[in-house]
Amino acid sequence: MILGIAAGLVTCALWGLTFVAPRAVAPFTTWDLTVARYLVFGVVSAGLMLHPRLRPRGLGPRRLVTGLLLGWIGYVAYFVAAAFAVRSAGAAIPPVVIGTMPVVLPVIANLRERALPWRRLALPLAAIAAGVALVDAAALAQAPPENREAVWLGTAFAGLALVIWIAYGLVNAAVMRAPDAPDGLRWTGIQGLGAALGCLPLLPLVSLGDGAPVSEREWQVFAAWALLMGVVGSWFATWSWMVAARRLPLALAAQLIVAETVFGLVYGFLFEARWPSAAEAAGCALQLGGVAAATLLFGRAARAAVAVTATPRPEPPAPAQSAAGCGAGRDTGAAR
Repeated sequence: MILGIAAGLVTCALWGLTFVAPRAVAPFTTWDLTVARYLVFGVVSAGLMLHPRLRPRGLGPRRLVTGLLLGWIGYVAYFVAAAFAVRSAGAAIPPVVIGTMPVVLPVIANLRERALPWRRLALPLAAIAAGVALVDAAALAQAPPENREAVWLGTAFAGLALVIWIAYGLVNAAVMRAPDAPDGLRWTGIQGLGAALGCLPLLPLVSLGDGAPVSEREWQVFAAWALLMGVVGSWFATWSWMVAARRLPLALAAQLIVAETVFGLVYGFLFEARWPSAAEAAGCALQLGGVAAATLLFGRAARAAVAVTATPRPEPPAPAQSAAGCGAGRDTGAAR
């Protein structure tokens, strides 16, 4: 479980870059970065498939189509929605809106898996929800009145990204937890190809600077961000999340996503060169506290399950030969 938690946190740290990258590449547009990032992701995935071990062998047509669609929806569509949210509402509101997923997804997951009783999940979920609400309220309060329309538009885009990410998380986790789950590296490659194919229809929207003069330095920054987001933020992060999805209950993996919110806020504050407000700091603390509590609860549950599995069962007594003994044997079987 420790490896799964570490992989989940690394993934969140990389995915958190989504909340600052669209503004860091100005004057390049969201479409420019989207196409560049996912073409890089697709090229890396295709290149790795030259190795026999990483080729998508043994996967049926339905599984292949699922992987390609996950790459398109969970990467291209999600990033476009999140990027427009960041550009419209700044770096704070989008991560906290999308950060409500650690409340929504565990509820959905635990309805199916019953990994923990609801009464034990109540406190972590309440802490996460309170933290998200605090940060969201603080961000809205700080927005100038003339920017309220853009803030609400950004909030709507963030809500769309949330819906997309929930759908991706549920489908991807179901695939990775299936008895015939694909290898993580192969599955990452298939999603990379899906992301590259999914960004091709966006090529007509690429402007490479929106018609404004672009300096050599700005080109270098754009290329660096495209490579960083395409190789590390996409391919490596996807593989790392596959590791987490295989080793953690879905409800815990979903709650770890709150770390993406925290990383996104930290990156945003660094980009804006400011400290968080008291409400933002308190909200982050509540989110982290909720994740820590959930990690502790699921860790104890996992250890208890292992202990129960490892305990040898006593051998049943030999059946008696008498009629009474046969009757007792039937009663014992019925009790079981």
